[in-house]
Amino acid sequence: MEKIFIVMPAYNETEVIVSTIKPLLLKGYEVVVVDDGSKTDIEKFLAGTNVHFLKHDINLGQGAALQTGMDYAKQFEPDFVVHFDADGQHSLEDIEYFIEQAKAHNVEMVIGSRFLKRETRDLVPSKRRMLLRVARFINYIFTGLFLTDAHNGFRVVRGSALHKLKITENRMAHATEILRLIKRNKISFVEAATKIHYTEYSMQKGQRASNSFNILIDLILHRFI
Repeated sequence: MEKIFIVMPAYNETEVIVSTIKPLLLKGYEVVVVDDGSKTDIEKFLAGTNVHFLKHDINLGQGAALQTGMDYAKQFEPDFVVHFDADGQHSLEDIEYFIEQAKAHNVEMVIGSRFLKRETRDLVPSKRRMLLRVARFINYIFTGLFLTDAHNGFRVVRGSALHKLKITENRMAHATEILRLIKRNKISFVEAATKIHYTEYSMQKGQRASNSFNILIDLILHRFI
């Protein structure tokens, strides 16, 4: 039986984290929750579940939480590791589909895209769609990879390729850094269509347009300093 680990960064997601995790556990996945210095007691909400619970004492950012989760998963020699948001945006059904795509194309990573199919593209709010078009070009400038989507956070990585991913961008610029690592370390990949669920909660919690400038500054500093 394949060992599939779900790495889930969490920050104050007490409202939705249990409903996000339960279906994953029922499917038999190993769920690694990385509490990134939450102000709320996430561990209390997970009492009685068999999740792997890790905690940062202070808030370091999603990139750092992903790296902590991947480093932890390595010791179990997983077949696949999945990056999955705690806010309920990502689709359980996409996990098996992405793993099938990794096998069918014999690649090390599958990256989610909201823009490969019309039905998933139309779910993206119009303002966010415009922002993502700009983000695609920024990604290309900094990584050399021109993908159909940017920064939706859903990825599947073969366990054998985890050593090629070492995220140093702690905060949201980590998504572009991952693409840079793909290019630099010649990680084979394909994009696959993913459905993102935009709820009122996830929209409030998600990236604001104003944060894009901060991400750009982080990328410039990382690139040139």
